[in-house]
Amino acid sequence: MLMRTDPFREIDRVFEQFVGTSGRPAVMHVDAERDGDWFYVYFDLPGVDPDSIDLTVEQNVLQVRAERLRTRRDGVESVISERPMGVFSRQLFLGDTLDTDKLEATYDNGVLTLRIPISDRAKPRRISVASGTSGRRQIAG
Repeated sequence: MLMRTDPFREIDRVFEQFVGTSGRPAVMHVDAERDGDWFYVYFDLPGVDPDSIDLTVEQNVLQVRAERLRTRRDGVESVISERPMGVFSRQLFLGDTLDTDKLEATYDNGVLTLRIPISDRAKPRRISVASGTSGRRQIAG
């Protein structure tokens, strides 16, 4: 039998159950970083079936939704039930500098990874400057 030593965990569990019954999606944790011409976003989704992941982009708003269900077996009594279950959801607002048409998504070891290229129009570029005397008057001094 497992014994708990955290006296406040029961309060946390009751609170999570109360909040979880409100129908609001649970928040997933996220990290993001830029590496050269690529932008990476990592979402923690341990134990989620990859088929339950719904990923959409509309007008630079990225929406990630996933669901994790608790499996119940006949004759098995749950002793501790602390892992969050249900719907997880997160929205990110992406800048115009990202090319969302070329977004790539992979799910491995409980982490959803998005790889988004920086758009060509956002990359630094050299502008040539034309020179010439046509149309200019020289002022004699």
